[in-house]
Amino acid sequence: MRDRGGAHPPLVELTLARLREFVREPEALFWVFVFPILMACALGVAFRARGDEPVVVGVIGRSGAPLVTAILQRTPGVTVRTLGADEIARALQRAEVQVVVEPGTPPVYHLDPTRAESRLARRIVDDLLQRAAGRVDAFAAREAPTEAIGSRYIDWLLPGLLGMNIMSTGLWGLGFSIVHARTRKLLKRLIASPMRRRDYLLAQLFGRLVFLGIEVGALLLFGHVAFGVPLRGSIALVLGTCLVGAVAFGGLGLLVASRARTIEAVSGLLNLVMLPMWVLSGVFFSASNFPAPMQPFIQALPLTALNDALRAVMLEGDGLSAVAHELGLLAGWGLASFAVALRIFRWR
Repeated sequence: MRDRGGAHPPLVELTLARLREFVREPEALFWVFVFPILMACALGVAFRARGDEPVVVGVIGRSGAPLVTAILQRTPGVTVRTLGADEIARALQRAEVQVVVEPGTPPVYHLDPTRAESRLARRIVDDLLQRAAGRVDAFAAREAPTEAIGSRYIDWLLPGLLGMNIMSTGLWGLGFSIVHARTRKLLKRLIASPMRRRDYLLAQLFGRLVFLGIEVGALLLFGHVAFGVPLRGSIALVLGTCLVGAVAFGGLGLLVASRARTIEAVSGLLNLVMLPMWVLSGVFFSASNFPAPMQPFIQALPLTALNDALRAVMLEGDGLSAVAHELGLLAGWGLASFAVALRIFRWR
């Protein structure tokens, strides 16, 4: 509905102004739409399934080395490199080999026990040498190779990247926009206009939500086409979860920017808010890796709730009732932060 002067209501006009400001910023378009796809591509390739990659074993060139090398080379999937005794530490440090065998009776295995691939290589090498020495297995098991789509790292990673992008664009996009306007004295000029504080903050939030569908759809489509990432749940529920998450982080962005007067100040506050969630909320690795006493704090973080809900719907096909707790937590964060921001917001 238009007012007497023929203009849209203040909320609509402010939202349209925010949208125009956004589309005129190529940098913002890159970080919202292109960067998440590039990150998903890079991490998807770097952490692709590696079951077909060879086990690289170093053998120290000394007495007994030819026999050990011959035993290992007979096995498909095992690559042997001959090393000098002074090359062990460097080869392991640079990950040129996964385990080094020092021939002898018994042989000595040099490895970094903190690396999972080194521990696995040690078991494979020991099994081969034990059998060559005469060990007989109690039975011969059969293998049935099965690739479970949905259990790969890229399948687990993509919802986390989606949640992280929603958090970053919500916080940085709104926080920087408001503080930038404050530093340029634009907010001071708006005080004289017939506009309520609520309309201005809601316009910032609505402007953020307009492009959410494109942002989410582009990343999901790329993940499905490039890596076959599944979407077992309802697409409507995925979009709804993203919408609630965007509202939660939009409210936090408004709260962070409500008093900050400089770009440096809002940058520090945004990093302070986001850093714990980057580390703790299960974007690149599971939040369950942290000790049990930390779990109540981690589970209360909005990014943890968003990532858990997205993974439950996308990978497990859960419905609304299964993610109702996470959605309620996100909605609580959004409403509470917006209410506080509305109360403490300053134009100057």
